Amino acid sequence: MGTSSQFLSENLTSKRTVESAEFNMALKLLYFYTELSSQKKFDEIKKANQAAAKKFVEDQFSSSSEEDEDIEGKHVKILAKTFTTYTNQTDGDASELERTRQYVNEAFQSGALTCLICIASVKRNQAVWSCSGCFCIFHMPCIQKWAKDSLFLISSPLTDDDFGKKDYPWPCPKCRFEYKRSETPTRYYCYCGKVEDPELDPWLVPHSCGQVCEREFKPPCGHKCLLLCHPGPCPPCPKMVAIACYCKKAKPVPRRCSTKEWSCQLPCGQKLPCRQHNCENPCHPGNCQSCPRVSKQRCVCGRQTAERLCASPFWQCEQVCGRTLPCGNHTCEQVCHSGPCGECPRSGKRPCPCGKSMFFLPCTEDVPTCGDSCDKVLECGIHRCSQRCHRGPCELCRQEVEKQCRCGKHTKRMPCHKPYLCETKCIKIRDCQKHQCKRKCCSGNCPPCDQLCGRTLGCRNHKCPSVCHRGSCYPCPETIDVLCNCGKTVLKVPCGRERSTKPPKCKELCSRPPTCHHPSQEKHSCHFGPCPACRQSCQKVLKCSHLCPASCHDEALVKQTGLHQPAGPWEQPSEPAFIQTALPCPPCQVPLMPYFGFVSLIFQVSPLPCHSAGPYSCKRFCGRLLDCQNHTCMKECHKCTKVNGNASPECSRCEEACTKPRPPGCPHSCVLPCHPGQCPPCVQMLKIKCHCKLTNLYIECIRITCADLKEKDLLSSCKNQCPKEVSCIGKLMLPFVSSLAFPGSNLFFSELQCSKVQEGQVSLECDTLCKEMKQKASEIKEAEAKAAIEEEKRRQQAELEAFENRLKGRRKNKRRKDEVEVEQSVWQKYKNFIVLPVCGVAVVMLAWLMAYNN
Repeated sequence: MGTSSQFLSENLTSKRTVESAEFNMALKLLYFYTELSSQKKFDEIKKANQAAAKKFVEDQFSSSSEEDEDIEGKHVKILAKTFTTYTNQTDGDASELERTRQYVNEAFQSGALTCLICIASVKRNQAVWSCSGCFCIFHMPCIQKWAKDSLFLISSPLTDDDFGKKDYPWPCPKCRFEYKRSETPTRYYCYCGKVEDPELDPWLVPHSCGQVCEREFKPPCGHKCLLLCHPGPCPPCPKMVAIACYCKKAKPVPRRCSTKEWSCQLPCGQKLPCRQHNCENPCHPGNCQSCPRVSKQRCVCGRQTAERLCASPFWQCEQVCGRTLPCGNHTCEQVCHSGPCGECPRSGKRPCPCGKSMFFLPCTEDVPTCGDSCDKVLECGIHRCSQRCHRGPCELCRQEVEKQCRCGKHTKRMPCHKPYLCETKCIKIRDCQKHQCKRKCCSGNCPPCDQLCGRTLGCRNHKCPSVCHRGSCYPCPETIDVLCNCGKTVLKVPCGRERSTKPPKCKELCSRPPTCHHPSQEKHSCHFGPCPACRQSCQKVLKCSHLCPASCHDEALVKQTGLHQPAGPWEQPSEPAFIQTALPCPPCQVPLMPYFGFVSLIFQVSPLPCHSAGPYSCKRFCGRLLDCQNHTCMKECHKCTKVNGNASPECSRCEEACTKPRPPGCPHSCVLPCHPGQCPPCVQMLKIKCHCKLTNLYIECIRITCADLKEKDLLSSCKNQCPKEVSCIGKLMLPFVSSLAFPGSNLFFSELQCSKVQEGQVSLECDTLCKEMKQKASEIKEAEAKAAIEEEKRRQQAELEAFENRLKGRRKNKRRKDEVEVEQSVWQKYKNFIVLPVCGVAVVMLAWLMAYNN
């Protein structure tokens, strides 16, 4: 009983231990899965947020580009509609519309129009005023305040005492075109001035009424502008009028009113001011020019002659006249002149130096002084000269008077000719209401302030260069160039607007040097910020001499893996997720490693990647040229120690006979085995007949084949006495050929000269019987020739078969030598001893099962 209870308690304890272990393991797994699911959820939420942010940015960029394209399309349509009337009148010529087109483009561009008074953009829905001198646009409140301040400054009592008596003008802030007080803008009109408070229409030029302009052209020609209500100046008049040329010689032709004056290019022909020559210039406006010709002309007095322009015939020779005057005592002292010299200036009634007494004296005597006091008013304008009548100017006024300074604060006795200025400085404020006068002894009418204003203008870049003044300063007249990154595209904006103006879009290519190893980067437009990543192929030379085909990886973004692990999904990473670094080139994947064989080296490549491929056999013939230079290696693709295209020691050896063609006339074959280069000369003896056909001669083959005709005749001579008969001069009775060929037939003889018969100069006529016999003889000869040819073919075929049989035996022996013994595996050695018993046992078991079942 105790044993059983103890056994149960031990089982329960072990069961509880196992259950507690399983419970702990379940808790750990639950915690692990919970943590894993929370991390997974966090990653999914993070990816979703990143995707949403990326989509939002792409939508923003795409929408902005579409809006820009839409706006540009509207601009084109509006401009085409605005200039339609003008181009119809000018047959499509809009070359003189560039200035007006520029103003209209600026009106359409966002931020292009800027009020120079407040340095703020002019929007479509704001009331504006346009200057009729420079056509600059200002906000209506700004220009009204400007006109009011300008009138106040001009009509200030400190600068003018006639306030209220004159209508003082106020100037344009840009061009200083003056407007009357009554012309101060009070209402908002369109450009042409027809409609008050024009409605905002996206299909019209901003601040335009959309009606025909109909403003008078400047200068006035009697016609009106045909464009729709537009900013800027009106274009030249496009009306066609008939008008003659300047000289009125040509017939009137139709021309545009803006360019109605024209020249026919014919000589003018009008008389020049010299009244001697005619104008030779082409038809021109205005008066003719001076005569350009040169002629000899006398001076005014007629003493000298010189070559001068016809345009200036009157000239003086700069000599004193010197002619005797009518008095007979004096000569004329005038420079070269025309007409009479006149009376002597010393004749007649002459006054004394003070002018109180008159004397009648000859011209040879001088007028004496009268002895009375001079009494001329001195330079001071108050006192008179107290000296006696005298010649020359009077002296300075030296009388002492009590003088008061200009400011009236001090008095002092001093000579009349000296001015008196005290040292007291004026403390009044000048018209600028900032600076004191500080002029010594000021009379009270202080001059305008001559100091520079120096206040910072609204642009925050420059200071006011004007003289110190009251009120606000003039707008900054400078313009700032807003450049693109490369500086080739420029946008001129008023000074102060460059901070809020976007750089212009540049169509030029980016000129920055590449930051990777490529000599030039991909073509892309000018931009700010870093250039986009290079997408060209790497093309670096790898160790295997191939070029890297991967994309440029000099500036690849690599995810940074730091040692710091976040405590939880709520902790943000403290280091950047990606860093820019240069990656090594990937392994070469080009299958260009050669095989063992020579033919495979040229036409085949390895299917393995370049970085892991090696030489191997392609199971084809080697194909390398053997040492004989005539045959190729027939062994299977194998490793070679020399890879220069020729046979290596591992290749087979050529054992063929030489089959190179022999020289013409040589019937022997080469005695050497297959070899490179030319065959040696044939030295075998050749049997030939001599000239007399009686003796056989044995001569070396090379001597016969290389000899010319003369040498062959010498070699064919046996050096014995010639047994040939000499030419016969007697007559000979010859039978027909048929009788010679067929003995026993009838013979026909003819008497002919023996020498002619030997030379073949005689021919015998053959009858019908002779011809038949001759034909039978030729048929017999042809049959014998055919039989000989057939016999020769059979002999050659037998020789060829014998040669091929001998060649096959050699190849079999060669293959046996070239076979490489391959070591067999254990299975190949003992498979017959294993497979057969197993098969036998299987058959016996199958038979026993079949018998047992039955």
